[in-house]
Amino acid sequence: MHSSERGSRSFGALLRFHREQAGMSQDALAGRIGFSKSQVAMVERGERPPRGNFVPNADGALSAQGALLVVADKEFETSGMPPWTENYLDEEKKAIALHTYQNHVIPGALQTEAYARAVFNCNYCPPLDDEEIEKRVAARLERQKLFRRKPTPIISYVLEQSTLTRPLGGPQVLKEQLHSILDICRLRHVEIQVMPHDRKTHAGLAGPMILLETAERRQLAYVEGQNGGYFVGEQPGVGDMFGRYGILRAQALNPEESAKLIEQVAEGL
Repeated sequence: MHSSERGSRSFGALLRFHREQAGMSQDALAGRIGFSKSQVAMVERGERPPRGNFVPNADGALSAQGALLVVADKEFETSGMPPWTENYLDEEKKAIALHTYQNHVIPGALQTEAYARAVFNCNYCPPLDDEEIEKRVAARLERQKLFRRKPTPIISYVLEQSTLTRPLGGPQVLKEQLHSILDICRLRHVEIQVMPHDRKTHAGLAGPMILLETAERRQLAYVEGQNGGYFVGEQPGVGDMFGRYGILRAQALNPEESAKLIEQVAEGL
């Protein structure tokens, strides 16, 4: 079985066969399935795996009658993540800057194994089976490479104080999680701030958001909800969200004060 980071020449050849049988160009297929022409070309050459809903969309567009689905299942390991999350993770891996505001749980890239497992065990509707939970935990831990990869990205977080006190998995799991956050915030390129309970003004009432800057210096915002996630990449929307995040950082405790608060919460567990 191929790594989730590698393409497959076998799958690429099958995709190209069905595309040519359908009399469709790479550009036309890309437009039908919601991906770029370059992504279709790289999948066909076996240079990258198909992401998100690429395979089911292509199978339907090319009337492949499930052939692409069967081969993809054999060729590619899956993270168990929803398609919209996989699309986001593709951008996260390449980002040169990443800024996150979260108000419910510790953000995914910061999560320890035990905390991540507790989060996925809370997915009640529908419940996840054990195999799917383990896939998602492994994918979440893989994201921690973000903090030590080269080139070094600029990373910041604003966390609501409630995320530090919600005991998902129990007090010991939370305590381990908080100590892990303290270790990460000592990295020179990472800043973690806490939004205290007693703020009388708050720029983040619209909910969580993730802001990214690509290698081409393009700004993107990502928002995820109950049944999907989407990118915001056009003005004025993306500019407004970057501005909102800047205000959040000004309203939150500074990094040093935040670290002290995290230490206090951990000591109390």
